[in-house]
Amino acid sequence: MRPRPDAILIAALREPERLLDVPLSEWGALIRRGRHAGLLGRLAFLLDERGLIGRVPEQPRQHLVSALTMAEKHRRDVLWEVRCLEQALEPLALPLILLKGAAYAIADLPASRGRTFGDIDILVPRAAIRDVERCLAAAGWRPSPVDRWDERFYREWMHQIPPMVHAYRDTIVDVHHTIVPPTARVKLSPSKLLETARPVANRPNVFTLGPAEIIVHSATHLFNEGEFGRSLRDLTDLDLLLRHFGSVPDFWPSLLARTEELDLLRPVFYALRYTQRILGTPVPDHVANAAGKRGPAGVRLRVMDALFERALAAEDLEDPDRSVSAARFMLYIRGHYLRLPPRLLLPHLVRKAALRGKA
Repeated sequence: MRPRPDAILIAALREPERLLDVPLSEWGALIRRGRHAGLLGRLAFLLDERGLIGRVPEQPRQHLVSALTMAEKHRRDVLWEVRCLEQALEPLALPLILLKGAAYAIADLPASRGRTFGDIDILVPRAAIRDVERCLAAAGWRPSPVDRWDERFYREWMHQIPPMVHAYRDTIVDVHHTIVPPTARVKLSPSKLLETARPVANRPNVFTLGPAEIIVHSATHLFNEGEFGRSLRDLTDLDLLLRHFGSVPDFWPSLLARTEELDLLRPVFYALRYTQRILGTPVPDHVANAAGKRGPAGVRLRVMDALFERALAAEDLEDPDRSVSAARFMLYIRGHYLRLPPRLLLPHLVRKAALRGKA
């Protein structure tokens, strides 16, 4: 297989010290790739943490320092929005369960450091959706405008409602009632997730999922949904989470047990495989072997390797790679296939293609 076009970025994520040997002529492409992948702040944090950022040449150092400043602002903004959500949902006496980036930030996990954030994802019981919407609306969040098809698509077939956007701050909240759509081939009981939620220290009404469930959700989001805009950033999240949680002795047995119980071992297999292959994540052999028994094999595995390892690349928009675009398109179709039955899949994809053609 030809070398990955983002090899310098991958090497820097694994060993930040190697950035000190990068010629000034190569920094431009590295900065572009890092920024587009949402990883420039993370690179800057890794260098700053090791006391190395001052040894980077001045021009790229300015970009890195700016990215780190922006990441710190994002983190403060997320923590502020979480407090606003706490206040908004207080009348319901429901735990505020955070997912993904907001959960990493509130729990001060390594995956939050140097990271930028987009939406804030929360998990609530499906029966409470209307009450949650009402409370969020009273606090200034409004449903994003969607047409009749998308409204039905979200409400009946997806694992979340249409995103809610704050009228003044433009912050976006994604309200989930589970982590896989009800129409997906995997059938997951949301109660199995809700029962594992644990409070954040000194924040008794703010919760995250348990360590195994955080990994399962992150893996499912990356490998089953077909969205790869910042896939390398999401893969590095998984790498950092696995390194952090993996230092606890009972984590790995718990992860295997929970993935079996939730029937989501396939995306976790991919998460373990590609964090190991791309980022060198330390995964015990017995864990990788156990997960591998539920993964594809032979030609099918080689095909998935070719697709995922291209789709997980950090692109340089000034030098696009058609193989990356092709792999992401095929995995986009796969993601919809995993989430939708044929009676919904075809009309949805036709509609998406028609809308894209009009854009």
